Amino acid sequence: MLNTFPSLLTYSLLAPFVLRVILGLIFLDLGILKLGKEKSRWVTSLEALHLRPAETLATLLGAIEIVGGIMLLVGIYTQVAALAFVILTGIELYLEWKDAVFIKRNLVFYLLLLAIALSLLLTGAGAYSFDIPL
Repeated sequence: MLNTFPSLLTYSLLAPFVLRVILGLIFLDLGILKLGKEKSRWVTSLEALHLRPAETLATLLGAIEIVGGIMLLVGIYTQVAALAFVILTGIELYLEWKDAVFIKRNLVFYLLLLAIALSLLLTGAGAYSFDIPL
């Protein structure tokens, strides 16, 4: 089947760029929330799953999200950050599915983040990044 808009394929490297920037901003925000307003909810959730020390784990998760979000925004080690976010988002998706009382986000939200992170893992950083495909 012919492509409906073949001239738009010229800009195919912009799609991973857009996904990378949006995902970076979202995880930067989630990390800041995890270290700030939502920290007590995350500690409670991690303690309910018998993960100790819960406070340290919540801080570590928030720091990973902030650092990974910055890496995505800059476009450096994009696939490494995307792999970390695939794993973290998969875990958060499971936590939300198991008990939605603590975090209070939608399963679809985490599923969308998982799909975007997986897409970046498979396609790379796209345009305007320090990652150069070999």
